[in-house]
Amino acid sequence: MSTTVTPSGLATTASVLRRLYFVRFGFAILWALVMIPLAGHLNPFTATLLVIYPLFDVAAAIVDARASRATGSPVLLYVNVAVSLLAAAGLVVAAASGIPAVLRVWGAWAVVAGLVQLAVGVTRRRMGGQWPMIISGGISVLAGASFIVGAAADDPALTNAVGYAIPGAVFFLIAAIRLGRTAKAG
Repeated sequence: MSTTVTPSGLATTASVLRRLYFVRFGFAILWALVMIPLAGHLNPFTATLLVIYPLFDVAAAIVDARASRATGSPVLLYVNVAVSLLAAAGLVVAAASGIPAVLRVWGAWAVVAGLVQLAVGVTRRRMGGQWPMIISGGISVLAGASFIVGAAADDPALTNAVGYAIPGAVFFLIAAIRLGRTAKAG
């Protein structure tokens, strides 16, 4: 059985995603601004902030999956929910072991979540506004690998891992702006 997507269904999904991407932009920028000056030390507060980031990703993926039912299968988004929940739990455990362990978990999450984001963006190309998501997914994979490698440094720091939220935020902003055309087409 094939599903035909009407232009209004595509526009509705694009409209929801546009709003979601603007929220994701704002959250990531605010989170980074709070976290960057604190990234030199791992304590219960910074660990909590680190766990909040993938939990926010869980909530965003759920909103995205609900909005995307009319335009395609949300299976990859549910994969992202599972991956981000595992990352949040992993960060809770890793925080007790120190910055290298946190960087390894954060890096693994960035790699897998980036691959999922890239795949979702590719499947949504016809919607428009997805090239920033595809590029962001690819960058996330590379950044995640660098966090894993950086965990072995003599004095590993969270700064680069935290700073990774800023380019992601910019890509969400660009995608939100680009989705405006599709959202208005309905």
